[in-house]
Parts: sequence; C-alpha cells; structure tokens
Amino acid sequence: MQQISNFMQNYLETLHMPSVEWTDVAEILIISFLVYHIMVWIKTTKAWALLKGMSVILIFLLVAALLDMSTILWIAENVLGIAVTAIVVVLQPELRKALEELGRTNLISSFLPIDSNKEADGRFSDKTISEIVKGCIEMGKAKTGALIVIEQEQRLGDYERTGIAVDGLVTSQLLINIFEHNTPLHDGAIIVRGDRITSATCYLPLSDNMALSKELGTRHRAGVGISEVTDSLTVIVSEETGKISTAYNGQLKRNIDADELKEQLIKVQNKTMEEKKILKWKGRSKNEKKTD
Repeated sequence: MQQISNFMQNYLETLHMPSVEWTDVAEILIISFLVYHIMVWIKTTKAWALLKGMSVILIFLLVAALLDMSTILWIAENVLGIAVTAIVVVLQPELRKALEELGRTNLISSFLPIDSNKEADGRFSDKTISEIVKGCIEMGKAKTGALIVIEQEQRLGDYERTGIAVDGLVTSQLLINIFEHNTPLHDGAIIVRGDRITSATCYLPLSDNMALSKELGTRHRAGVGISEVTDSLTVIVSEETGKISTAYNGQLKRNIDADELKEQLIKVQNKTMEEKKILKWKGRSKNEKKTD
C-alpha cells in the first residue's frame, strides 16, 4: 500500500493543469457556435447528400490505407485538389446563398432568443392552415388547378429561383387569384415558407414512379416528384375533378376532405403542444358522441 501511495503521490506531482484564460473559453464557444451553424446549414442543402457521399469515400480510403493499397492512395492524393475545386463549383449556389443570409442575419438575435413565441407558433400559424384549407376547398369547387409546396426543414431555394418572386402573406384570396385561369402566375407551383408565399410559377421535378396511376397528369406527378427529393408537403387540386390530394415522402394521398387536409398541415406545422390539444379535443368529442 505504501508503494501505491508513493506512486500516486509522484504521479499527481507530475501532472500539470494548464491555466485557462477567458480568451480560451471565448474561443471554444465561438468555434462551437460556428461548427453548429455549419452543420445546420449543411443539413438543409445539397451539401448534406454530398457529405454522406464523401463519408463513404473516406471510409473506402481508410480501408485502402489499412490494407496498404498504394495505387488507390496515389490516385486519391492526385485527385484531391481537383475534388476540392469540383465541390466548390457544385455548391456555388448554396455557398452564395449562405453568405447572403449571413449578411442579412441579426447576430444579436442568433445568440438571444428575443422572439419567444417563434417555437410555440411552429413553422406557420393556425391562420395559414385555415387560409390554405379554405383556398383549396374553393378552388376545388370551381375546378381550378393548384399546386402548393409547403417548405419544411429543407430549403427550396433552387426551385424558388425557377419562378417569380411574390413574398405575400398566405390568404385564400391570394391563392385563388394566383391559380385563376388565364392569369400570369397560374401555371406552375407556388412555394410557401412560414406564413408567406415566396414564389409562384415554379418548375418542379416530375416523378418517374411507375406505380402512379396513368390517369394522373403533370400537376400530380410534379407534386409527388418534389416530395421524393425534399421533405416538403405538397397540396394538389385537380383541374379536371376538383379533388384535393397531398404528396409527402413520395406518397400520394388522393381525394381528401377539408378535415384530412387540415390534419396533415397540422402534422408538418411542428407545433407539439397544439397537436396534443387537438388530439385531446378529438378524444373528448368521440367520448361525448358515444355518451349521447
């Protein structure tokens, strides 16, 4: 025991705790802040898929290094410079947009959550849900075709740039006016971010899913197509039948009514407390009906 005690005493004497200055703490906080926001930015752009692809390549190169595959490692070393340039070219639109957003960002609000109601309100307000449902029902009655893409986590900037900037508050009247026949903005899709319509006449990728019904037109295939490559929710109003459909995660749900549309919009609203209240209210309503 004496030997162990002497060893521990000698070991502790050799330990040296470096002094920590306030600048070191500030540096750690700044680096953590930057890394966090870079990761958030990467997740909402094409860079996320590119990062996953690069991870696969890095694992492959690690295996090659462990197995001493000299030819593969030599090729990787010589291609590295070209690969970095190619990545910058591929991500040029996202990098430009990130710098523009950085210039518009209020840094004080990034550190201090001034708007305490932002999280409680979800991605968009209850009024926006009501206006979208009301607009779609009215357009369905008049058999006015519509294609509404509701943005979630993944930004739709690439598709916004294919259309015309609108930046208008979501109202049923505005939706009806945009998709009215023979108007300049009726052709194509609109993109909704939060409580505002950001762009109209946007072009969307068409789905090549062979399982889709042959009777579906371009509007429905475009709605499914954008839901396959992004996390957005798309609301489609058929011009031929006036029926309302939604596309989410590549799945098309057809012929839904106002209550079903509202329920799907609430799910993507990301308003946890409100969802709980609605579920409780529905449960109470069912119990009251059974009692009656």
